[in-house]
Amino acid sequence: MPSPRNAPAQVIPVVDLMHGQVVRGVRGERHAYRPIVSRLADGSAPCDIARGLRAAAPPAPGRQPVLYVADLDAIQGGAAQVGVLADLLQAQPDLCLWLDAGFAEPAAVRALRAAIGPAATRIRPVYGSESLASAAALDELAQDPEAILSLDTRLACPLDPSGSWQRPQAWPRTVIVMTLDRVGAGTGPDLDTFVRLRAMAPDRSWIGAGGVRDAADLRAATAGGAAGWLVASALHDGTLHFT
Repeated sequence: MPSPRNAPAQVIPVVDLMHGQVVRGVRGERHAYRPIVSRLADGSAPCDIARGLRAAAPPAPGRQPVLYVADLDAIQGGAAQVGVLADLLQAQPDLCLWLDAGFAEPAAVRALRAAIGPAATRIRPVYGSESLASAAALDELAQDPEAILSLDTRLACPLDPSGSWQRPQAWPRTVIVMTLDRVGAGTGPDLDTFVRLRAMAPDRSWIGAGGVRDAADLRAATAGGAAGWLVASALHDGTLHFT
């Protein structure tokens, strides 16, 4: 998803799913996540929140709508929320889901797509470095043009059992820098880590995650080379808006 030179970073709305509900992510402390309270929709039903996020951050003309979904049940070792994911795809037939469901290897993506059915062609798998099983799995996913690698960090420490951070030559075309302790914290984006990692493979499409509070943060992200940024709290709270 490369952006035209100097174009603003694309805002990619985020939904964190837990036990069939949308929850508010704060600092990656998943045990403490609670159902979302948002100005965009009543309640925490995933399809309602997804519609509200799309209205709050509409895609640019000619761009496919994108929603980043973190299936926290699956990321924490449980079953993927197949029914919820299928409902999100059915409710918005033009929507593309960037899905992190704790994929350890591409075989897990194939199994989930088979469970969802034809609509799964609109899923781009996100492989979190915290979940990726091995260097061999990184090599395999790098052959998939739809694959996205998320380089995950917490408290400045890479979450990287597979050693993915040290192999930029194997990174796929789209890479996310996910600073978990900035998520929902209102402390601004971690541009130092973003810029440092982007310099290791500047020909990729780079997406940031965590910390964007307002338009000024988004401009700073754009200046740092971000093609897009994952955003949730600033949209729910109205500190980042487009009207």
